[in-house]
Amino acid sequence: MMFSTLPLVATFALAASALPQGTSSSTSTSTGTSTGTSSATPSSSSGSTSSGGVNIINNLNTTVYAVSTASTTGSGGTETLSSGGGSYSENWQTTSDGSGISIKLSTSEDESSVLQFEYTNDGSTLYWDLSSIDLDESSAFVKAGFSASGDSGCSASVNCAAGDADCAESYQNPDDVNTNSCDSSAQITLTLG
Repeated sequence: MMFSTLPLVATFALAASALPQGTSSSTSTSTGTSTGTSSATPSSSSGSTSSGGVNIINNLNTTVYAVSTASTTGSGGTETLSSGGGSYSENWQTTSDGSGISIKLSTSEDESSVLQFEYTNDGSTLYWDLSSIDLDESSAFVKAGFSASGDSGCSASVNCAAGDADCAESYQNPDDVNTNSCDSSAQITLTLG
């Protein structure tokens, strides 16, 4: 995610490895071999949320693992999205230094190949993108395709068709310009497959 063109936002550290501070709502829907339903609400003194958020739906025929990360916080847990409709939801978070947050999605727990939903919330505007920079061309995400769209507070959308390993709407290189902006109250749905 490259926010260098956005004056209020620092460049996001792609290697961030900690759950963002703030009040978060997450749900893993249990079907098949999933670990079940869980809810997480990290404690925080430095983060805040708006009323908007993201809902990620796994329509793939494999389990997806989601880890929400930020460069300013400690280690976070992994959420399991079961195949065939499992989901994860997160309210928009802010960080103490204004850096971005990445929800890393992988079909393996080792995160060797990840699709990233990246965002920065400045309180009134949400800047977001999808990044395929660390995603293998043979990934289940590439094979099945993925898309993100918002509600009435966000007209931006991303659509990467099944098999499109070089999708122009998802970051392929750090200097791409694929950042979208929406009202921070927007709800965005990311559909995998």
